[in-house]
Amino acid sequence: MAYVSDLFIATEHRKPMMSVDEANAIADRGFAGCIHARPGGKRQVLLLDRETLAQLNLAPGILRENITTVGVNTGALGQGQRITIGEALLEVTIPCEPCYRMEEIRMGLQEALKDKRGALCRVVRGGRISRGDKIDLVADAATTSTLGGAI
Repeated sequence: MAYVSDLFIATEHRKPMMSVDEANAIADRGFAGCIHARPGGKRQVLLLDRETLAQLNLAPGILRENITTVGVNTGALGQGQRITIGEALLEVTIPCEPCYRMEEIRMGLQEALKDKRGALCRVVRGGRISRGDKIDLVADAATTSTLGGAI
């Protein structure tokens, strides 16, 4: 089963992310209280899988993701895919390309994260997201299927 392991909100630029037990996703904006939440943006919420973090020996939140997942290869999520997490519905917009700031964390990290930095999403339907919430891929408008290890 795919699920949320960690949640983070950026309260200030260039400061550590704030770890939270639950977050309120606001439709077409992002997480309530997050400085990166903007209407109409493609970068409202960043998903990153814990497996990638473990592979690179990184702690959750250090790459500034909002949602750390388990059981989801976030690098394999395609543009337009929709995902339900808790009460919210997210849509993948673009992959998150690692920027030069990754070098501030560790030299060589920008290159190591190529095609692995996660997926940026917009919030289609807002709602509460909590640690431990199941993550489902929306197959079509009426049904959902559990991600499990398939993605």
